[in-house]
Amino acid sequence: MPAPIRAFVRFVDAMNRFVGLIAMYLIFALVAVLLYSSVAKTFAMPPLWTLEMAQFVMVAYFLLGGGYSMQMDSNSHVRMDLLYGRWSPRARATVDSVTILFLLFYLGVLLYGAIRSTSYALQYGEESYSAWAPPMAPIKIVMTIGIFLMLLQAIATFFKNVAEARGKPLS
Repeated sequence: MPAPIRAFVRFVDAMNRFVGLIAMYLIFALVAVLLYSSVAKTFAMPPLWTLEMAQFVMVAYFLLGGGYSMQMDSNSHVRMDLLYGRWSPRARATVDSVTILFLLFYLGVLLYGAIRSTSYALQYGEESYSAWAPPMAPIKIVMTIGIFLMLLQAIATFFKNVAEARGKPLS
């Protein structure tokens, strides 16, 4: 693979590793919000914001960690191993380099929608329809960033698969 592609793959891997390791700590924020909600329900009136805030933190946790999860091949548990497990690494990489094109298309469409939705939220000051009514722009920005990082990681994975299929792995 050419040097710019190798540099791109290294950069995307490092960026998603950094963001993913930070995003892992959002689980503690989620636990804190849910614990506060439980205690508040026991001793007083439950606050309006806890359920929606927990959902926002979970979305950030899930989407910001998506690229890192893909990089670590944490999705291997969803593969049908009837044939895949018996194939050579080069055959797997060849199939993966074709099937990831569907993921790239999906993430591209998802990113397009996320950008449009975020733009709308920023332009019109969109708020949630709940009683708390928080602004939606911050979580939509986080969602857009997470989808973008996942798209970059999918492109990097495509390059890795092509290199592996050619018999010259990047790693």
